[in-house]
Amino acid sequence: MSKVKHRHSKSRGRKRRTHYKAEAPSTSRCQQCGKAKQSHHVCPYCGYYGGTQVKYIETIEERKARREEKQRKP
Repeated sequence: MSKVKHRHSKSRGRKRRTHYKAEAPSTSRCQQCGKAKQSHHVCPYCGYYGGTQVKYIETIEERKARREEKQRKP
């Protein structure tokens, strides 16, 4: 195996790596609520994927009512 003849400086190596950067995930519009969601994922706002409801998303009002009901029981 061959040996390295000359050492590359730190700046030269870093210049080469300037093009390796993370890209933002692609987003699309939800068919149901119209909010931005990640492509090929269930909408985090309404729980729909491909026009069918896959996951039930609890609204803030429902969450508050459930907490109040829980506090009244004991």
